[in-house]
Amino acid sequence: MHLTKRFFTMNALAVLVSIGLTFLAVIIFVAAYTKVFGREAGIKEFQKVFEVRAAISEIKREALTFKFEQLLDHNYQQKLFDRVNALDASAIILINREVLFATHNFNKIDIEKSLMLSGDSSHRDEIELEGKTYMFTRADYKLPSGDMGILLLLVPIKVKTSFYVLLGIFTVSFFTVVFLLMNFWISYKFSRGIILPISRLKDAAIKIREGDLSCEISEEGEGEIQELSRTLELMRIKLKESVYLQQKFDDNRKFLVSSISHDLKTPVTSIKGYIEGIIDGVAKTPEKLEEYLETARSKAILVNAMIDDLLLYSKLDLNQLPYHFEKSDLTSYFEDCVADHKYECEKANLSLELINELKEPVKVLIDRERLKRVIQNILDNAVMYAGKTNGKIAILLRETRTSAIIEIRDNGNGIPENKLPFIFDRFYQVDPSRKSGSGLGLAIAKQIIEGQEGKIWAKSVVGEGTRIMISLKKF
Repeated sequence: MHLTKRFFTMNALAVLVSIGLTFLAVIIFVAAYTKVFGREAGIKEFQKVFEVRAAISEIKREALTFKFEQLLDHNYQQKLFDRVNALDASAIILINREVLFATHNFNKIDIEKSLMLSGDSSHRDEIELEGKTYMFTRADYKLPSGDMGILLLLVPIKVKTSFYVLLGIFTVSFFTVVFLLMNFWISYKFSRGIILPISRLKDAAIKIREGDLSCEISEEGEGEIQELSRTLELMRIKLKESVYLQQKFDDNRKFLVSSISHDLKTPVTSIKGYIEGIIDGVAKTPEKLEEYLETARSKAILVNAMIDDLLLYSKLDLNQLPYHFEKSDLTSYFEDCVADHKYECEKANLSLELINELKEPVKVLIDRERLKRVIQNILDNAVMYAGKTNGKIAILLRETRTSAIIEIRDNGNGIPENKLPFIFDRFYQVDPSRKSGSGLGLAIAKQIIEGQEGKIWAKSVVGEGTRIMISLKKF
């Protein structure tokens, strides 16, 4: 629930609970008060009022059964006096506005007021006379002479107001206390559900600002506060990952610089040595001179290849090398690859063949030039570590339901099992004594294949050969 809705709901609930508890408390208070001070404290007064009202109504009904002349009879008036006196009431008999009989002396103004209000059609039955409250009723008689005969009955009402004042004070006080307690409870709940989590989030934000990303932010509170906690935690994780990746990139650059410096030093030193040998006259014969120059040239070619590999790997590692994807037929593409590399393999006394196990044409989305570099690097490794006079290299094409599988298999010396997991690492050499490259060939191949949403892995058995597998999505 959103904080605004939750706050409104809790405040409405506080008001309703306060009203409900106050109502219950008033009932208990009235019951306790009447128990302690007697029923006359409140109920008896109302009962007496109802009894008096019923009695004067009875007098009125009885009088209406008589003719107006009978009301002027002395015996009836005496009887009426006794009855109203027992009720602490008063009776007045009038013709028009002239008083003929009265059990209590009222001044003319009060009588006029009584007649005016009792004749009002607003159904009021209470009037104020002489500073007192009276309950009244009247019976009207239409006389043959055209005059109006009236019997007016007045009963003073004595209501005990102290109880109601006390009840009002109790009600207001109890409601105020309960409402304040409910608001205190709401404040406490909000402080636990909102203020405290926000305070913790503030502390966490300060730590993040200072570079401390190790403190986990727990999801506390409700609604927007919980969402804020979750968002800050995701931000912390992303920042931590970015810092880790930045450190990794920095370490990679340092490692690249260190490794390539070490790897370049050997061929450069060799080139320097052969050139100095030529200058110093060590190569005196044309044959020796040609040998020194050819060796220096091969070392320079190696240095150039190592620099090219380093630049390519750096661009791949930083995602700065764009790919140009084309939908290509797998069989046609690898027929061209075999044709391009067949001569080099035959020159190294190796046979290269394509084994097509595809039942129907398969299309893959590839960067043709980049994939060609991958095949070149894998074949160069196969030629380098062939180790046999009758070396064979085979490229097998097969498929699964969703992928095309390219397997490049050789019958060379193979790779020891403990070294197999590292052959795709940068600058890794299975046999350092035979180092003749940058050590980035398979690392570059892995970067290119993964850049095309593919996978590359290897299997090898020492003495039997190595199998490099590539998996690409079919289209």
